[in-house]
Amino acid sequence: MGSSPEPLDGSRGTLRGSHRRGRRAPRRAAPGRRSFGATVRALEELVSSGAQVSVHIADLDTGQTVLTGDDHVPLPIAGLGVVPLLIEVAAALESGTLDPLRLVDRPHADLVTGSGLWRSLRAPALPVSDLAVLAAAAGDPNAANALLDLVGHERVQARMVALGMPRSAVLDRFRDTRGPDDAPHVAVGTTREFAQVFAALVNSAVVDAAVSAQVSEWLSLNHDLSLVAASTGLDPYAHEHDAHSLLFINKTGRDRGVRAEAGVLAGPRAGVAYALTVCFDDLSISHRLRAHDAFRVLGVEIMEYAH
Repeated sequence: MGSSPEPLDGSRGTLRGSHRRGRRAPRRAAPGRRSFGATVRALEELVSSGAQVSVHIADLDTGQTVLTGDDHVPLPIAGLGVVPLLIEVAAALESGTLDPLRLVDRPHADLVTGSGLWRSLRAPALPVSDLAVLAAAAGDPNAANALLDLVGHERVQARMVALGMPRSAVLDRFRDTRGPDDAPHVAVGTTREFAQVFAALVNSAVVDAAVSAQVSEWLSLNHDLSLVAASTGLDPYAHEHDAHSLLFINKTGRDRGVRAEAGVLAGPRAGVAYALTVCFDDLSISHRLRAHDAFRVLGVEIMEYAH
């Protein structure tokens, strides 16, 4: 964002740059569509407060970029990194190299106790397919760790490169605390690559149609509709068949000072693939709520675009 911002008009817009970060400004290009002006202003405020922002939104029908900014910059994405893991698991299930009913033991030595559902369940082992549901629907870190151990970190990373995600990476397993010998983040990613992979999922272009359908089915169970998806009015626990013809899948990522979401939302008029990551100083509730508000503003304008 080292250059001077261009003025906002009906078809293009920029976010003012962060002098501290030297990042480039997001730009808007959506002729004939509703503007994303409120989103641009909300993200500008975050950048001005010192946050790092990366955003990519593209029209599903045309592939045209609607809003973009620093979408090539890898940033921490926390649980959003589960998406390529699920793709690799689905590919292994489809090829027959992994049995969906194979029982996998809950980790003991590295059990994550700060979040997730499996830690509170009585079952000490679950089948692979159930672990995928827990990882997608509840962001369960122990289920994700078990799947990562099962398919292997190298295969997940190779799959990401094959998917056209060379700047994104799953760096480590989920942990309660990170020591000096651990990777600083569980995963990093660019919003461009994650928005593109979500668009490919709904277009049956991730590995093949069967793998795309399986991963989309898992992600459609996601319960976290508190960020971008808060504006959809969907039931967090039953949003697969919406009465108002919304097609929606998403995945979120949360860590201290990190909020990330990527997904697809399609309505009667249009559809978009989107990804937004905000890295901020989590110094107070107000800092956190400011970041959350930007996601919700984006959600409102995506809904307006789709309807």
